[in-house]
Amino acid sequence: MSEDNKVTAEQRTQFGKGFARRLRAAGQIPAVLYGHGTDPVHLALPGHQVALIIRRANALLELSIDGRNELALVKDVQKDPVRQVIEHIDLLVVKKGEKIQVDVPVLVLGEPVAGTIANLDANTVSLEVEATHIPQNVEVDVEGLEDGTHITAADLKLPKGASLAVAAETLIVAISVPASTLAAEDEIAEADAEVAAEQSEAAEGGAE
Repeated sequence: MSEDNKVTAEQRTQFGKGFARRLRAAGQIPAVLYGHGTDPVHLALPGHQVALIIRRANALLELSIDGRNELALVKDVQKDPVRQVIEHIDLLVVKKGEKIQVDVPVLVLGEPVAGTIANLDANTVSLEVEATHIPQNVEVDVEGLEDGTHITAADLKLPKGASLAVAAETLIVAISVPASTLAAEDEIAEADAEVAAEQSEAAEGGAE
């Protein structure tokens, strides 16, 4: 666990939109911690520090709450749709060694053969991993792959200790020729056909 992920949280007993606004104005973020059969705990988190941590998907926080420590997975971040200010965070209690299910971002590496593109059909893939060993992403190498190639969940190279939590046949990446390229090729073929037809007609006319 990184030192950067150690967060001192304050337990709060006041609620409501007005109180939440005052918290945010003071540089804090309202949050709730739940899981493992415990009652939800309402918290105030240090805004700047937590905002930096949660830029990574599936961020794990080591919370210090009134002298006790809890590991917590960031499950949901609610933001103002216009200002993108963090309004609230949902945290899930996790234990070291525990297996949890998370959606891990898919990162495409390399370039397929010239004239084709890699279409990312799934931006994330669901995995079962240890709570303290959540991968930052799953890499998919498309270098040199040809049109029509499909990469499914079963083809992924998973990090050590991780297993799929989705169907093996789930499509992740498909290699294809862009529709615009196909349309341009059709137009060129049609134009070539018209030119050939005109040339044929002209030749027949000359023969007469």
